[in-house]
Amino acid sequence: MVETMENRSLVSVIIPVYNGKRYLAEAIESVLAQTYQPIEVIVIDDGSTDGSDRVVKRFSPLVQYFYQPNSGLGAARNSGVDLAKGDYLAFLDADDIWIKDKLMLQMAAFQGNPGLDFVFGHVQQFISPELDEKQKSNIYCPAKKMPGYIAGTMVIKRESFIHAGAFETHWHIGEFVHWYLRAKEQDMKSFMLPEIALKRRLHADNMGIRDRDSRTDYVRILKASLDRRRASGQIRNIS
Repeated sequence: MVETMENRSLVSVIIPVYNGKRYLAEAIESVLAQTYQPIEVIVIDDGSTDGSDRVVKRFSPLVQYFYQPNSGLGAARNSGVDLAKGDYLAFLDADDIWIKDKLMLQMAAFQGNPGLDFVFGHVQQFISPELDEKQKSNIYCPAKKMPGYIAGTMVIKRESFIHAGAFETHWHIGEFVHWYLRAKEQDMKSFMLPEIALKRRLHADNMGIRDRDSRTDYVRILKASLDRRRASGQIRNIS
């Protein structure tokens, strides 16, 4: 069947924000500029105090705004999923930018292979232009694009997300890594587009830079995945 505008599936785009007003408008604009339609855009304000709400409300009624007390990134994404009406879900961090054809390319991949659960794309990182030269010199920015196994490049069927389960909320960082490993343990089918889907902004307030002390979360996440795989018989203990 040839896909038309009338029979395209709705994609719900969830943008969590916590004190991210500096870059939030660019993130929203990159979603509204998508060549794929129909979409709904949901911003979950996770307890911001910097006026992020005023940025979002400039885009009303094209963008829906919801506030919750600060509960963390995983909880904000889960809240967005609960509110979403689409059969497909997508996520974008408030400081990153989508390429305009991202959703069009990903939904075409689903149409070509209906057995897919989720589709990723490549990432091109960039240093935020407002930083001064000293700040820029302290940030490593890879020149080449790379496969983006992160929430911001993913589109997933709603039914597949429900099957995999919600994001865990007790991780300070790494909640998507935990979710992705759990999904792969359930043999969910994914595809990586060769094209760039996301421009990831590097700046002084990136969570990975700001929360260096929480990087041990990644070790615990990987260990938890290994323990689950051993318990299910996916891997054997070596004695």
